[in-house]
Amino acid sequence: MALIAGPTASGKSDLAVRLALALAERGQAAAVINADSAQVYRDLQVLSARPDEQEMRGVDHRLFGIWDGAEPCSAGNWADAAKREIAALHAVGAVPILVGGTGLYMRTLLDGIAPVPDIDPAVRVEVRALPQAEARIALLTEDPFAAEKLAPADNSRTARALEVIRSTGKPLDHWQQKLVGGIGAAIALHPLILLPERQILYDRCDQRFVSMLDAGAVAEVEALMARELDQALPVMRAIGVREIASWLRGDSTREAMIEAGQLATRQYSKRQYTWFKNQPPEDWKRLATYNNSIESLFVGLLP
Repeated sequence: MALIAGPTASGKSDLAVRLALALAERGQAAAVINADSAQVYRDLQVLSARPDEQEMRGVDHRLFGIWDGAEPCSAGNWADAAKREIAALHAVGAVPILVGGTGLYMRTLLDGIAPVPDIDPAVRVEVRALPQAEARIALLTEDPFAAEKLAPADNSRTARALEVIRSTGKPLDHWQQKLVGGIGAAIALHPLILLPERQILYDRCDQRFVSMLDAGAVAEVEALMARELDQALPVMRAIGVREIASWLRGDSTREAMIEAGQLATRQYSKRQYTWFKNQPPEDWKRLATYNNSIESLFVGLLP
């Protein structure tokens, strides 16, 4: 299995298609499997930069746009679906090409998931209703190890750690040391991490957000607003949704909306860059540019 990962706007999807086409030229079937937490939602074709038919270039793409925004796709949900697709491809001798920017998805697939028991619904409601400042103070007392690892403003992870300790009686770290279901040890993996020069990456982020507005992003947000979905759903927290919605409601100018959207995109790309630079195993190849030949990038996969 090939894995191509990196921050948003790094060009990973194009490289995945190039690899699939190179394999096809050698008589080897392949398919691209999405590992991006925004591109799983059918509501976010434009805002997630999901590849269109022209960009797919006839290559089989899977797990793109298959989730309805009303249903959150967790890392575990995605990993289960990815395992099925990978097994189906391996069964017919095809090469899965995993591509995306969501490190948690990839880590869950390869390393496994913490077997945290179902959270007591009453506990979840209680924790999710807490303001972030109060949740942070509570976590510092109840699970200081988790609090130390999390940024003070990380709402979702703070709530998750707090609900786990309150519902199970054990800290999140206890469960994370018992990972189950990972496939990393059972596959031959050919990983590549794309880490372009940061300023080039940020310039691409800025340009892409503007181009999304011209390509239908506003209509996507209008459609989401009409559905009146829970604002806490991942699809409603996707980059660009809140910024464009604020503009549509008249709460900001178009210029302010563009600036906010570009900033959010750059900040997200920066976090991804840091994660992919430091978290994957040291022997995973990291590349600033992929202008090299496909053969040199995937030695052992391409004959």
